[in-house]
Amino acid sequence: MFSKACEYGIKATIYIAVKSMRQERVSLKEIAEEVDSPVAFTAKILQSLAKNGIIDSHKGPTGGFQIEETKIDTIKLHDIVHAIDGDKIFSGCGLGLEQCDARQPCPVHDKFVGIRDNLKIMLQNTSLYELATGLEIGLTHLKR
Repeated sequence: MFSKACEYGIKATIYIAVKSMRQERVSLKEIAEEVDSPVAFTAKILQSLAKNGIIDSHKGPTGGFQIEETKIDTIKLHDIVHAIDGDKIFSGCGLGLEQCDARQPCPVHDKFVGIRDNLKIMLQNTSLYELATGLEIGLTHLKR
């Protein structure tokens, strides 16, 4: 459903949020290791997240990535997905067809519209804080 970049971006943002809640900055290398992503690919994803105001990037010997603690509760999963994949997930065809709508639907169109709408609602209502807290207290994990 999400691109690989988006999957890594969600995991990276959650990890950065956990560290930020502890007032820690985290390095590119540490993030890449934690989310099991190649360093160069992770760098491009983090650049997109920083450009969209999701995370903050700090250069220098004490640099790294972090999220302002006051922003962690206001950032929604939808914001992260939008920063990396845009909104195509909410309008694209379930089978990937160029032209698919109610007038000329693909075989899964009618069922996929409902799934897409429910996904959008879930993404808009799920906060980064909620996801980071689940990870912090051990209810969830980022890799197996």
